[in-house]
Amino acid sequence: MNEKLIQQVLQIEKQAQEIRDVAIRNAEQLPILADQEAQLLIEKAKTDAQKEARQILSNAQAEEETARILAQAEEKNRQLEALAMSNFDRAVTYVVQRVVGGG
Repeated sequence: MNEKLIQQVLQIEKQAQEIRDVAIRNAEQLPILADQEAQLLIEKAKTDAQKEARQILSNAQAEEETARILAQAEEKNRQLEALAMSNFDRAVTYVVQRVVGGG
């Protein structure tokens, strides 16, 4: 009976040692896994920030392009207005000359 108890104790000690060894290996892996996860999070944050920066820059460029086109359109409108007023003045002068001059 003693031999059987000794074998059970030795088996329990062996299992405890195996559990301890697994726990130590797992504990040694935790910092490595944590570092890998941290690096992945950093890379994702960096990628997201770059994507957002590109989007902001793209939006700013689009707004700048829109403002430039609008300014050009306004300048063209001013030119057309000035031309129209010039033509209007010439037309009025022509009509007045025809009416006053008899024709």
